[in-house]
Amino acid sequence: MPTTLPPFVSSADLESLIAEAGRRERRLVIADVRWYLDGRSGRDAYHADHIAGAVFVDLDEWLAGPPSPTEGRHPLPDPERFARGMTEAGVGDDSTVVAYDDAGGVIAARLAWMLRVLGRDAAVLDGGITAWQGELGAGAAVAGRRAAPRADATFTAAAWPASALASIDETQARAADGSALVLDARTADRFAGETEPVDARAGHIPGARNLSVRDHIGGDGRLRDLDELRARFAQFGLAPGGAAPGSDVIAYCGSGVTACHELLVLEHAGLGRGRLFAGSWSQYAADAQRPLATGA
Repeated sequence: MPTTLPPFVSSADLESLIAEAGRRERRLVIADVRWYLDGRSGRDAYHADHIAGAVFVDLDEWLAGPPSPTEGRHPLPDPERFARGMTEAGVGDDSTVVAYDDAGGVIAARLAWMLRVLGRDAAVLDGGITAWQGELGAGAAVAGRRAAPRADATFTAAAWPASALASIDETQARAADGSALVLDARTADRFAGETEPVDARAGHIPGARNLSVRDHIGGDGRLRDLDELRARFAQFGLAPGGAAPGSDVIAYCGSGVTACHELLVLEHAGLGRGRLFAGSWSQYAADAQRPLATGA
């Protein structure tokens, strides 16, 4: 289903949305989705400093199901669980959501992607809390307790659309025969198998190509220029109006979180919506019978 927000919004765009919400009583939810692979607490970071009025959305609690070897570290949550988390955060069926983090949007993209594939209005704040503070100056963010969500919010549970997802078997097969462009969104060293900090084996799915989401982001923490982003996809034959539609792109990462950023950038570049292999490398690597590749 279509959404009215683009995948990414600027700090100025967010200011406008806040002003519009105030004038029209439009339901706007600003969601802090900070999460850290090294074990630091995103909730502690939120309490120390967050955009005024933002609510904290816990990735492990609401944006993922229980980890398992057969499903991966961050499988998509049960729709009812996700709906409960959104309702508790004050996100209703008619809400507009802007998600942010302090990592260039690669974590916040998980929430925005999940909402967008369900047809809800959601976007990532480009540059996150760092850009917000840098552009608006002192007072742009506050410390303290969680903002109180609107008590009348109700988010209706809905199944994850099959059209937005690719299974482990399809991803493996289509990477191997080249019938889809399978993009590995991890850093180059993890793709090459030079290091693997968390998952069972090091390497990548044979036939996958590496396009790290970290390299979509410039030194200022914001997305690179649109022409630069399109050039990154063009190396794989993807161009606006080209022969390879987004439906022939499957993205994965370590656990299915940062691959959502890959998919949002794909959409931002005018290349359509790809699909997510939700279990990602954490699911694939746990199955010792599946082949892997190493090297760049």
